[in-house]
Formats: sequence, structure tokens, C-alpha cells
Amino acid sequence: MEVRLERLAGEDAGIALLGLDRPAAKNALGRQLMAEFRQALVDLGSDPSVRVVVLHSLVPGVFCAGADLKERAEMAPAEVAIFVQGLRSAFTGLEDLPMPVIAALEGAAFGGGLELALCADLRIAGADAKLGLVETALAIIPGAGGTQRLPRLIGAARAKELIFTARRLGAEEAGRLGVVDRVVPAGRALDSALALAREILPNGPVAVRMAKLAVNRGQGLDLGAGLAFEQACYAQVIPTQDRLEGLAAFREKRIPQYRGR
Repeated sequence: MEVRLERLAGEDAGIALLGLDRPAAKNALGRQLMAEFRQALVDLGSDPSVRVVVLHSLVPGVFCAGADLKERAEMAPAEVAIFVQGLRSAFTGLEDLPMPVIAALEGAAFGGGLELALCADLRIAGADAKLGLVETALAIIPGAGGTQRLPRLIGAARAKELIFTARRLGAEEAGRLGVVDRVVPAGRALDSALALAREILPNGPVAVRMAKLAVNRGQGLDLGAGLAFEQACYAQVIPTQDRLEGLAAFREKRIPQYRGR
């Protein structure tokens, strides 16, 4: 298997680890890896017990090297277009998961590897991580969402500079630019991502999902439409048992026990 999905138990129940595991190719995005990745997304999207997903690499020293160029070289132009469209669709599927997704980045995240990480809600990088949309150095462009997500994250001018130059960023510079949200000591990205997941875990799962939806959809709307969409999302949490449990726990000065209902 090249993608491993693990649901944690005990106090970490509700956290799922989505791990890339293709060591021979540095987690390059080939046909088999992407087929397994899509199936993992289906499994996660249909599992209400999962409250947070942590995307990481099981291969030391690399998050994802990007496209599998050996496979790509054997494809006809029409096949390339279809495969890249499949990448774009799968990455959007990750972005559209209803629960928060945290990417833990160690080592290289280049090209499609960084495009994959950009689909997470939050990115935590180890200090030795290297990131970049390097496609123009290969006479192509980022084709799995990088030209759209990176400008929305850090602004058009900065994104253009990084894409035009195919620059490779160290973790600290990526943090300063806002490409990643936190930089932690090398080797600690997964631990830090899990710690952040544990902060999210006690909160109302329906509320967290609705908050994610409100933020993600609202970014593409004007303020008035965004506020109306927020109101629609808020309406989804009013009839929940969790909301009543939160009020009761506050009144009784105890920790709430949310069940996602």
C-alpha cells in the first residue's frame, strides 16, 4: 500500500492519520498512490467519527516530491491532461473534506507535493522542510491547483514571484510568507500537528465542520453574501444535541461530552 489510513483510539479517538508511503519514489504522485488516496478520501468523507485528519509522510526526509515524472514521461499528451485533471479533482476532494485537515511537512514538498499541502486547512513544517512550486523549471505550470490556492493564501504578487522563479523555500521563509502556519524543530511536525488536532478534538464536531464550511465558501463571496452564508451555517448547529449539551455543561461547570449530533 502507498497510502495508509489509520484511525487513532483512546484519548485520540476522532483523529485520523492519512499517510503517504511510497519510499522508493519519495511519495511521487503516481497512478497507484492516487487511486489509494482517492479511496481514502471516500472513506474519510463517509465516516462521521473522524473529527480531524492529519496528512503526513511515512517516508523519512520527504513529504512528497511531486509528480511521478517517470510515469509522466510514458504518457501521451492526452493522457497527461487526464491525469493532471485527476490530481486536481483529488486535491479538491481533500480540501472539501468536512472536517479540519492538518498537513505535517518534513523534508521536500515540491510541485504537486506542495499543491497537495495547500489543500489542507493548516500546515505545520519541520525546520528542515523545503517547499516550492517548481514546475516552470520543467517548462510546465502548477496544474493541480497551485496557481489558484497559493495566490489566495499569500497574495498574487508573492505567488507569481515564487511560481515564475520556481524558487525553493526553506521552512522559515515559508513561514514568514504564510505558506505554512507554524515552523517547529525538524522531526516534530507530526507531533505538533497531533497536538493541534487534540486542541480541536474536544470542540463540537458539527460546529467545527460548519465553521470550516463557512470560512471556505465565504472567501469566494462578497461580505453581504458571506454573512448570509454564515447565517445558514449557524442555522445548522441550532437544532443539534451538541449545542444543548454545551449550554448544560456551561451551566453545570463541567466538561461537555459532544457526540456530533
